[in-house]
Amino acid sequence: MARIFVTGSTQGIGRNAIQTLIGNGHDVILHARSKERINAFGALADVNTVLTGDLASLEEVRALARALNETGPVDAIIHNAGVIDSTREVTREGLLRVLMVNAIAPYMLSLLAERPARLIFTGSSMHYGHEEALDDMDWRERRWSGASAYGESKMLLTAMANGLARHLPDIACHTVDPGWVPTRMGGESASDPLDEAHLTQCWLATCLDGEAGASGGYWHHMERREPDPKTLDTKVQDAVLTRFAALSGVAMSAAASRP
Repeated sequence: MARIFVTGSTQGIGRNAIQTLIGNGHDVILHARSKERINAFGALADVNTVLTGDLASLEEVRALARALNETGPVDAIIHNAGVIDSTREVTREGLLRVLMVNAIAPYMLSLLAERPARLIFTGSSMHYGHEEALDDMDWRERRWSGASAYGESKMLLTAMANGLARHLPDIACHTVDPGWVPTRMGGESASDPLDEAHLTQCWLATCLDGEAGASGGYWHHMERREPDPKTLDTKVQDAVLTRFAALSGVAMSAAASRP
């Protein structure tokens, strides 16, 4: 039995993931954005640990990591939570919200958690391209595009995940493209099946050691795919990690200092 923390698990892909993992006998820690959102879990909240925290807040992400560590070590974190913004939204700390929720928060939790053996990040097929991402990461210079900003956040996330895989060889890091599925964010016209979107996440979090191959994989429906070449460039990876450390105040050394 594995102990797994799943962010953004009140609905959609995250909800399907926790139900599958619980059904398979794993110890699952649930996550809701706020205490009010706990009600969305229904009876699941009565028999499973639930943590709350807004991933759009640096302060709340730090508190969430502390709360997670207080429950004891986890074997895996599935970073499922994500947002897409039609207008340029910033957090109360002045960070671009789509970047904070989709990429910086997973970076912080990955480094502040007590050494999980596996980190599963949620990517997107929209991560390809985005040549200007490193030059204008917070979208201050360009005309806003919600779709492009979302795709950039997923490109930066994938580069970050590959950088963590390289710098933290004792932790298996993988990125999963769940497909375009009819969640609240994906919309009703999405073409991929929702009931399959979580399966790769769950398998990567619980499969036998070595079964998924080398760390740093990019996955879609149980198969490895080739990500955007930029995400495999070690200079890009390190540039993203350095920028995320500066924006979040969490240095890569935080991982080395964990128990």
